[in-house]
Amino acid sequence: MIRLDRTGHTTLAEWASEDDAATGRAQEALAFELERGLIASATLKDGSAEVVRELPMDAELVTLRRPIVGG
Repeated sequence: MIRLDRTGHTTLAEWASEDDAATGRAQEALAFELERGLIASATLKDGSAEVVRELPMDAELVTLRRPIVGG
């Protein structure tokens, strides 16, 4: 899981479905960033992406970013 920021990106968490502790930390990190107003997108195995509000255990990558503002 990465957060896009001024440095390019920051790695927030790595997890594996069989590692309960790492999964818990990743879920907490995602919840914290969503509370801050960031948007999470998961890259799926077929190469598509979708906006997520929960940690998808099989996602290749979860990217967090600020919402686009303006018009």
